[in-house]
Amino acid sequence: MLTIGIDDAGRGPVIGPMILAGVLVSSDIEKEFVKLGVRDSKTLLPKKREKLAEEIKAKSLAHYAVIIPVREIDGEDNNNLNLNQREAVAAAQIINKLSKNIKLEKQSEKPSEKIKVIIDCPSVNIPSWKTYLEGFVMGKTNLKIVCEHKADINHVVVSAASIIAKSTREAEIKKMKKELGVDFGSGYSADPITRRFIYDSYDKYKDKGIFRESWDTIKKHKSRKSQKRLFSL
Repeated sequence: MLTIGIDDAGRGPVIGPMILAGVLVSSDIEKEFVKLGVRDSKTLLPKKREKLAEEIKAKSLAHYAVIIPVREIDGEDNNNLNLNQREAVAAAQIINKLSKNIKLEKQSEKPSEKIKVIIDCPSVNIPSWKTYLEGFVMGKTNLKIVCEHKADINHVVVSAASIIAKSTREAEIKKMKKELGVDFGSGYSADPITRRFIYDSYDKYKDKGIFRESWDTIKKHKSRKSQKRLFSL
C-alpha cells in the first residue's frame, strides 16, 4: 500500500512564506518512521526535527514541497484565492507530482494500485474543501483522498510531511535573515523578537515583501503609527 501524507507549516506567522509538503511512503516505510520517532513537528525540538527531516527525505519514496510566498497569502498573484483555496491548490500540486513520479519499492507493488492520500485539512468544512481540492487533481481514479483534522497527530506519514514542511520554512526564514542581515525571530506574532522587529523596523523593511500586510498584527501596527503621527501634529 502506498500512501501520501500532506501537511502545512507557517500558516499563522506575520512574516515569511507558508509551506505545504507531501511525503510518499510504503507501509514498510511508515513502520520505519514510527521506530524513528516521527511525530507532529510542533512536538519536536529543532535539532531532533532537522535530523528527522533528513531521515524522512532519505527513506521516503519521494517528497515534495510547495512554497506559498507572502504576496500570494496577501491576495496578490493568486487569482483571488483565499488561503484555504490556495492551500487546496498546493495540495493538488503535491498529489499530482508525487503520484506521477512513483518509484516502486517492491516489484509486487503495481502502479494500478490505489494510492491513499491523507491531508491535514485547514478548513472547518472538510467536505467542501475536499471537493474543491479534487477539482485540481489529475488521475483521481487511482487515488483515495482522505481529509481530516489533526491528521498530523493521527497519521505518521502526515507527521513526516509536517516535519518536511516545518524544516523547509525554517530554511526559508534563515535565508531571509541572511539576505536582510537582521534577526527578526520566528516570524510569529507571539514571538517578542518578531514583535520588536515590527515595532522598530517595519518602515525600513516594508518594501522587502516579507510582511503579511493582510494580517491583523501589521494592520494594528500601521494604525498605531498613524495615530501617533496625528497626535504629534
